[in-house]
This record gives sequence, C-alpha cells and structure tokens, in this order.
Amino acid sequence: MGTCNQGLGRARRIGVEPTPPLRMCMLSRFARVARSALCSSARACSLALALVLVFAASASRADDDLLPFRVEAGAINEALGGLSGEAARGRALVFSRTANCVLCHQVPGGDSQAMGDLGPPLDQVGARLNAGQLRLRVVDSSRINPQSIMPAYYRVEGRVRVAAAFAGHPVLDAQGIEDVVRYLETLR
Repeated sequence: MGTCNQGLGRARRIGVEPTPPLRMCMLSRFARVARSALCSSARACSLALALVLVFAASASRADDDLLPFRVEAGAINEALGGLSGEAARGRALVFSRTANCVLCHQVPGGDSQAMGDLGPPLDQVGARLNAGQLRLRVVDSSRINPQSIMPAYYRVEGRVRVAAAFAGHPVLDAQGIEDVVRYLETLR
C-alpha cells in the first residue's frame, strides 16, 4: 500500500486531484491480499470480499461527488464544472450552519459578537484575492498552508471526525463553492 499512498500524496503535492485509477490502487492491493493467505476459510473470504466492496462503493461515491480541478500558482482559476456562482446564495451559505464560516471569521453585515476570530476577517477579501485564490481557499486551504485549521469544503479523503451526514461527501457541492466564491468577491 505504500506505493498507493505515495502516489496519492504526490498527486496532492503537485496540485492535482488523484485520478480514480490511483484511488482504486489501494482497493486492488487489498483485493490481492484478500485472495492470498487471508482467505484460508470461506468466512474469511466472505469478510474480505465484503470489505473490498464497501471500500469500492465509498471510493466511487466520493469520485462521483467531486468535479476535477487544477491548482496552478496558488489558485483554482477555472470555475468548478464551469458553473457560475450567485452572490445571494453564497451569502446565505456563508451565514448558514452548513458552511458555518462565521464560526471562525468576521463577515460584514452580520452580528460581530456572534462571529469568531480564529480566521482572518473577510471584509475586503474580494479586493485582496482573486476568484481563483478564493476558490482554492474554500476548496482546500491546506494546499496553501498544510497547518491550516480551516476545513476543506470540497474534499472527501483525509477528513477526520466528520459528521455522518457529510461522510463520503464534500461539505459543499461545486455549485455551493462557486456561490461562496462569488459572494466573497463582492466583499471589497
């Protein structure tokens, strides 16, 4: 499995989403192990097969939820799936419990006493960062700063302590990401 993990890590370091074949690498290695000595009994083989099928289903579901994107020079310059964002929907998401941006950020137009201060204030963020830079920060800020405490809103793998409602799915879909980006662009 080391080769698979190295491949996944390498893909992330150079700023591309791992391909489905690379993600499935771990599955195929697990299946080979299941066919070998671990399958000494019918029960062990059944259990190994069940685990392979569960892993395959979750891997393909995660691939289905995420549209491909490319990170270049600290930005995702193309809108996810070519979608257009709407600022009003983005504002609703920023203040919603789904995205929960106000838990860590001060956002203009809200009750500042109910907002957090762990992250930078978002006033003027649209003047400081372009759409591609904003998109990358919302999609997965750990690609800019691996020590970031901001959650990845458009990633499935590598998340810990995820609520059951979000397991196997990104927090926001591609349209939600584009809506939030469009709203953040208006903060000038």
